[in-house]
Amino acid sequence: MTVQAVFFDMGGTIETFSSTPELRLQATRGLGQRLRTAGIDLQLSAEQLLDVITAGERRYLRDKLQSQQELPPARVWREYILADYSVDGAALEAIAEELMLYYETHFYQRSMRPEMPAVLHAIQQMGLKIGLISNVCSQGQVPLNLEQYGLRHYFNPVVLSSQYGRRKPDPAIFHHAARLAGVPTSHCLYVGDRIARDILGARKAGFGLTVQIQHEYDHGEQDVGAVPDAIIQNMEELLDILRSANSRQAAPVPPSPIQALLFDAGDVLYYRPRRGQLFSEFLVQSGLDPANASKAARDALAHQAYQGVISQDEYREALVRLHGVSEPGQIERGKQAIASEDDDVQFFPGVAETLTALKEMGYLLGIITDTANSVSAKLRWFENGGFGHVWDSIISSKEIGARKPDPRLYQAALQQLGVSTEQAIFVGHKISELDGAHAVGLKTVAYNYDRSAQADYYIENFSDLLALPFIVGAVNLQSMVSQI
Repeated sequence: MTVQAVFFDMGGTIETFSSTPELRLQATRGLGQRLRTAGIDLQLSAEQLLDVITAGERRYLRDKLQSQQELPPARVWREYILADYSVDGAALEAIAEELMLYYETHFYQRSMRPEMPAVLHAIQQMGLKIGLISNVCSQGQVPLNLEQYGLRHYFNPVVLSSQYGRRKPDPAIFHHAARLAGVPTSHCLYVGDRIARDILGARKAGFGLTVQIQHEYDHGEQDVGAVPDAIIQNMEELLDILRSANSRQAAPVPPSPIQALLFDAGDVLYYRPRRGQLFSEFLVQSGLDPANASKAARDALAHQAYQGVISQDEYREALVRLHGVSEPGQIERGKQAIASEDDDVQFFPGVAETLTALKEMGYLLGIITDTANSVSAKLRWFENGGFGHVWDSIISSKEIGARKPDPRLYQAALQQLGVSTEQAIFVGHKISELDGAHAVGLKTVAYNYDRSAQADYYIENFSDLLALPFIVGAVNLQSMVSQI
């Protein structure tokens, strides 16, 4: 593979950091003073407050390793650090970001790796994009440190878990960064210091190369689950890796004009066998008629959710209320019934095997989906199916703010993959989405399709994709080349 974009972790990678009990205690005194000036006096000594902060930090880190969700600073302070204390919620909310920034800038001694300016300049001169993906609770610490180091102008995009809401190793944050850079994940390299966060997450997201740089600070994590492509001691070694990767002969492009395959997700890659069943059962058990809400009203709600006008949680609650449920406890049970249906995903036979084969042949693979679900949720389903790593692009209606057949979704996928309409093909099942693909100039394949759908190719089994003319031609030509 050729590298088109290099993404860096921040702490332990661009900068080294350390801490001592003395430093943490000194920083705690300043933090305690800020709490008191905001009207939050915990009646604790600096030593006691430090113990409270340390215990809360550990609880939060433990929970984050499981959920991979980054909470807003106010919730971190209220639910983890000061969970055992009655504090003024409004006062805490007003200074929560300030407290978190103070914590991240004063509880650790940070310094830039001295070789970073020269290395970033060299990468820039290679014509590669440079980005950053960092787990961080505040929104200000990383930009502040990059400015202090004189490095801010090198990085675009800068993706922070505090802004995105998900943490490494969730592959969704890596996919998000690659989409912002406009580079397929298979052409991205990631540099980080932690296996469990950086290398594992980049691997799951389908990054082409992963590099671990040594850093001795103990994060309290078990570094298991992935092996980096390279381990370096100094960032200058990264330049040799990049030169080597981009000097190699590029992977062969499929001999067919088709270089990328784009897929609808629901009812093409997977189906939900109990769709509507659990919610209907809930309504019947609640003494309500599942048919008491019009299809038009339900479709209108779904349309808002798919376009990101309302959140998934708001959609579920509105749908439950639409059917006549008003008691808070019953509303929550109804929402849970809908959520359970969403997670009940079954993949069509041959999907994992076929997608893996296409990936190994050198094709770029992407998804264009109308969905109220998060991209991270879909990625978890694919990972559970054994093919989360194959995707180079995932475009959702929530991100674009429009649904198929709107041309913006197809165009966003093509742009992200770096291919033209003549170099891609769309696999779908609905008349509207196939027509939308045709309208932007894409060839189409119909699978599990509406019988009146118009497409360039029709397949009855998912694995029949491998028998289509442009795939067969690619396989035959590659076989001939290998025998020469």
